[in-house]
Amino acid sequence: MFWIEQYRPVTLDQILGQERVCEVLRRCAETKNLPHLVVSGPPGTGKSAAVEATLRELYGDTWQDNVTLFRTSDLMERGKSALESDERFLHLYRPDESFLSNFKHIISEYASIRPINAEFKVMLFEDAHALSHEIQHALRRTMERYSSTCRFIFCTTQASTLIPPIKSRCLPLFFAPLPREIIRDCLSAIQQNIPEPDRAPNDEIGLIIAASGGDLRKAIMYLQVRVETKIPFNPDTLSRTDTQEEACLALHEMKAKDIAGAQKRLQDLMLTQGLSGREVITTLLEVTEREYNDPAIVTRLADADERLTYAGNEYLQINALVATIVSEVFL
Repeated sequence: MFWIEQYRPVTLDQILGQERVCEVLRRCAETKNLPHLVVSGPPGTGKSAAVEATLRELYGDTWQDNVTLFRTSDLMERGKSALESDERFLHLYRPDESFLSNFKHIISEYASIRPINAEFKVMLFEDAHALSHEIQHALRRTMERYSSTCRFIFCTTQASTLIPPIKSRCLPLFFAPLPREIIRDCLSAIQQNIPEPDRAPNDEIGLIIAASGGDLRKAIMYLQVRVETKIPFNPDTLSRTDTQEEACLALHEMKAKDIAGAQKRLQDLMLTQGLSGREVITTLLEVTEREYNDPAIVTRLADADERLTYAGNEYLQINALVATIVSEVFL
């Protein structure tokens, strides 16, 4: 069994490093008053687990009966075939109509259904950044019409892709990358369940924590691979991904003072590979640590990451980051 499933939190008390956000969700569950939500943050920080734990507390044993889950990445990629193959929607699917028309019809029908032993039901959209603007506009009208019987939750790593009318109707909750101390404590707890001869040594735990970049799920996966393969963990042995190759080329272009080229390359990562602004910065940081080891670049990356917490346009911030590195670091 994968450890990321074995150690997946099932209650809000088990969510690590997100106390303030979990307290808000806990109050919502206790008062049975859940607003529309936009739950955002990097991967592996507890977004989906926290939402699921909240719904369990809110509905009890009937939580799955009152929640309709849409895996939007798969839905948007497959289109009508995704609706055709989903048994939940067979009685509502209209073969002669477009995907957009079918989706709007299905959402409206599900939103209008009365909940089971509750005041409202929930529609949960995983990877909500994949939703097209046309669908988001349709959802806005549905949110207005059925707010008395239905709540909408949008989980995403890129909140900036949601249209302003959606975000203005939702309570924003941000899950921050986990501090290294919290990841270390979690890995230490897991190691207690491993026979001592098979445990990863402390120096390798430090490497795993650094390589995870605040992603607890990734850290647990790295630890399981290290323990089960018994091969010493070395981040340099991790194959460089296509995104890291592109980030490396972007840094080379910055060094050559090709601002436009570097900006276009990073924008392509966001547009074609779906990376968020923070994921672009994380990838640049990984490459910087390997290729340049320059604290001046790391400082600019940290400043840009902090600005993204409050900024609405990720593309603008990434473009500004490139210009700043070229003008202040590669003089």
